[in-house]
Amino acid sequence: MRFILRDMAKRLTDTQIQERLATLEGWTLEGNAIRKQYTLGGFPDAIAFVARLAFDAEAADHHPDILINYKRVTLTFSTHSEGGLTEKDFAGARAVDALL
Repeated sequence: MRFILRDMAKRLTDTQIQERLATLEGWTLEGNAIRKQYTLGGFPDAIAFVARLAFDAEAADHHPDILINYKRVTLTFSTHSEGGLTEKDFAGARAVDALL
């Protein structure tokens, strides 16, 4: 298991990033991070969405940056310890998309 986690934390190349980004809907590359904005039904829905994803992020020990603007939630993933994107970021993006 340690080997798998170490590989997930290894910084991806630009080619690997583009390949993985092509498999995600609505996620964009912004600098050393991937970002997506979700529009929910209202503020309570946005907060409930963030609460649900918080438990999964905590269990994975990998947390997105979260911006809440009324009914819009913007998530940004990057592995700060690696200075860029890793498998952990794309796994997080897929997990969040699966919540909706």
